[in-house]
Amino acid sequence: MRIPERSRAEVLLVDRILTVPEVAEMLRVPVSWVYEHVRSDGEDRLPHFKLGKYLRFHTSAIREWLRDRGEGRD
Repeated sequence: MRIPERSRAEVLLVDRILTVPEVAEMLRVPVSWVYEHVRSDGEDRLPHFKLGKYLRFHTSAIREWLRDRGEGRD
């Protein structure tokens, strides 16, 4: 079964893998803030995974993390 081109592009946008500097830019925070929220044990911990020694983030997981923090807040 062949996936339409548009669907492939949408999948790439949703599942793009980001580096620490890219996440910092996306969230408009310093790189040190990203590292601090990776080390955090609380609910504000950024969703991430390690690729060898490198931290990586799924764009979709970061967007979901942002949505979860925005619910019920004005």
